[in-house]
Amino acid sequence: MISLAAASGIALVELGLALTPGPNMMYLVSRSISQGWRAGMTSLAGTALGFVVYMAMANLGLAAVFFVVPWLFIALKVVGALYLLWLAYKTLRPGGRSLFETSALPRDSTGKLFRMGLVTNLLNPKVAILYLALIPQFIDPGAGSVVAQGFQLGAIQILVGVTVNAAIILAAGSIAVFLQGKPAWMRWQKWATGTLLGAIGIKLAIDAPTPAASS
Repeated sequence: MISLAAASGIALVELGLALTPGPNMMYLVSRSISQGWRAGMTSLAGTALGFVVYMAMANLGLAAVFFVVPWLFIALKVVGALYLLWLAYKTLRPGGRSLFETSALPRDSTGKLFRMGLVTNLLNPKVAILYLALIPQFIDPGAGSVVAQGFQLGAIQILVGVTVNAAIILAAGSIAVFLQGKPAWMRWQKWATGTLLGAIGIKLAIDAPTPAASS
């Protein structure tokens, strides 16, 4: 069973990632603005399936590896922390993109919207690193089944990610119009997101040397 600290930690990580411009968010917001919130929700359904695929593959494939090669756990933690710091830098640097700086897209069918949401997520490096390097940091080998913890943490990540994305999809059009006329708010959104990611990345980097397993 995962601890409250682990559940809260992965929820904060996913919140920061969900609010950071990336392939998933840029596609969902652009689709919602150009084709409406229903198109965004259809794309989000494909994105959610992509999360489930990653969760199953990562948990079933990595559980045994962590015990056979303990140092790999520490290496993944370091990679995860560095990746969060890189995302924070990209968001905060001059010229970094805000969440609602999107481009118009042509209209697509329901089937294509779902497939594009799925494919975009499966090819998203943020999601791959999330499951291979970030979620494992919150697994405690001494707290029970590693696989069960992985699925529990993955379920929290999917719940937070889908909830945040759904809320942004529903408000995408109004928020985009509002922010385009208020550059100060656009800058605030970038700084808030980048600061959150940076703080979590620093915390994970400090905790990275924790061994993968002990009994």
